[in-house]
Amino acid sequence: MKNYFLQVLTKLFLAAIVTLLAATAAFSQAPTPWSQNVSPLPPPTGFINDYAGVIDAATKQALETKLKNFRDTTDKHVELSVAIVKTTGDRAPADYALAVYRGWGIGSKADDNPGALLLIAIDDRKYYTEVGKDLEDELPDGVVGSLQRQYLVPEFKKGNYAKGISDTLDAYIDTIRNKGNPTVAPTKPVKDTGSSSGFSLGGIFCCAVILLVILLIIFSKSKGGPTKGDRGRWGGGGFGGGGGSSGSDIASAVLGGLIGSAISGGSSSSSSDWGSSSGGGSDWGGFGGGGDAGGGGAGGDW
Repeated sequence: MKNYFLQVLTKLFLAAIVTLLAATAAFSQAPTPWSQNVSPLPPPTGFINDYAGVIDAATKQALETKLKNFRDTTDKHVELSVAIVKTTGDRAPADYALAVYRGWGIGSKADDNPGALLLIAIDDRKYYTEVGKDLEDELPDGVVGSLQRQYLVPEFKKGNYAKGISDTLDAYIDTIRNKGNPTVAPTKPVKDTGSSSGFSLGGIFCCAVILLVILLIIFSKSKGGPTKGDRGRWGGGGFGGGGGSSGSDIASAVLGGLIGSAISGGSSSSSSDWGSSSGGGSDWGGFGGGGDAGGGGAGGDW
């Protein structure tokens, strides 16, 4: 009789444990309440976070380097990021992107903390770029939508996800540096209108005119040197009037300088990227912790 009660108690105890374990498992699998301030994705491991496996390793590394250098060479430390998922479930891409942006803390903790997140849902065939509050002037919603339709959609329709993302990021960077004004397409560089030899038509014309003047001066000197009228016209002796150099020596020096200037194009290049500084690349150390976004941006499907 005693053994019988022990068996019953043992079975009840085991049944209670099984019931408790089942309840615990069910509770742990219950969906976490949605919050626009909590990311539905795991913590980021870089600027590019591909949870759908559509970007090859080489392209991902190149994009990581590009976005890292962009962040570190802008004095406002603009942080751009990409999150690629299979689906956003029953959430609109805009809501999903906002939660990821805030949850990941994209942008610095400073008062001015610009940033943007490009969210792509492969199975849903939808995309959305969340733009932080402090980047909306440099990356307006209308421009964002236009750039996505121009660079992202055509490549995505062909299945070229890596190229579509890369081209779109290039366009964003270009637009931000130019304070909201897109300029040259990333994959369509402007053709060089100069000749292949490096001479410009204007430089050649100037050289020809000045060479003609020099030859006339040399020819006049071969007739016996400068006259009083020549000295008066050139302000005191003209070329070669004050030393032992001959007219032909001076002409050669001037001509050499002119030709060198013409070959080099006679121009200098300079750039003033928006907020650029002398910083270099640094290892990934997480986003700045800002997450200051209010839902601005644009999206669509393909």
